[in-house]
Amino acid sequence: MDNIINALNWRYAVKEFDPHKKLTEAQLETLLEALRLAPSSVGLQPWKFIVVENPDIRAKLRDAGYGQSKITGASHLIVIAVPKKIDDAHIDKFIRLTGEAQGKHTDSLKGLRDMAEGAVRGRTPDAVVEWSARQAYLALGVLLTVAAHEKIDACPMEGFDAGKFDEVLGLGERGLASQVAVALGFRSADDKYARLRKVRFPKEDVVIGMR
Repeated sequence: MDNIINALNWRYAVKEFDPHKKLTEAQLETLLEALRLAPSSVGLQPWKFIVVENPDIRAKLRDAGYGQSKITGASHLIVIAVPKKIDDAHIDKFIRLTGEAQGKHTDSLKGLRDMAEGAVRGRTPDAVVEWSARQAYLALGVLLTVAAHEKIDACPMEGFDAGKFDEVLGLGERGLASQVAVALGFRSADDKYARLRKVRFPKEDVVIGMR
């Protein structure tokens, strides 16, 4: 338990990355697997994780991200996007994979299908995106925690023009909308924020016990 708490105390939102230090393939795969294993409501996993390494694309995203140097300076950039529509094909695939994983016939999963359909049916397109975004932030939390545990630095970012991100990444034609980006890599020795003490409200201010 101490190890994960120490890791969470160690992490911070890195402002300046060392551009010469890169994630190994094994480190990247660990982070991507953590994202894949993240929880979501009903298990529907309404997300895509876009791994952006191409420097030309990263430069365009930096322009759309108000010039934030970490977009280009970090080892990797992951953009978490969500679908604008969750259709029958998505739910059918989820039910089929559930049946395969649990050794069940899909007919026996009617209750799960009803839950999945109930989670998204009747919502407006904007409401579907908003619901999916909440799931995306669950994945973000898992990513940040695992990165900290692995001593990989990260900085989540909402400060960008989402429409321009979507255009640069071609997300519109994929039926996706970008929600949050995460710069990943290793902190620069020059990042003054690494030396600042973490600021959190004390436990008694945020925990309400009802025993």
